[in-house]
Amino acid sequence: MAASSGRTILVADDNPDQRALYVDILTHAGYVVIQAQDGAEAIQRARDELPALILMDVTMPGTSGWNAVRAVRDLVETRDIPVITITGLSGTRDRDASFAAGSDAYLSKPVSPRRLLEEVRRFIPQ
Repeated sequence: MAASSGRTILVADDNPDQRALYVDILTHAGYVVIQAQDGAEAIQRARDELPALILMDVTMPGTSGWNAVRAVRDLVETRDIPVITITGLSGTRDRDASFAAGSDAYLSKPVSPRRLLEEVRRFIPQ
């Protein structure tokens, strides 16, 4: 198990363009970014890399983002890693489901770079 820097963020999203956008925004702001393209990979990368924060898409093939958040919360080594759910699902039920799964914050897509960084900085101050 590798210990990451306190500025490492795991970005989990099945859309490569969306991941690339988040990577650009976050690396430009000075964060180290690791990536996962589905929920199962996100769980494994979280366990292996121990990022300071996870950005988790909800709608992904295989293991959904909500199930991945639950799995991260169930693992002793990852349960305290903050998770921000980022999703195109913007209803009250979706927001509630994100928090019920164990997310610490919720953002609706499309999210502006400014808003993304505001939320990230709540968990990883500059």
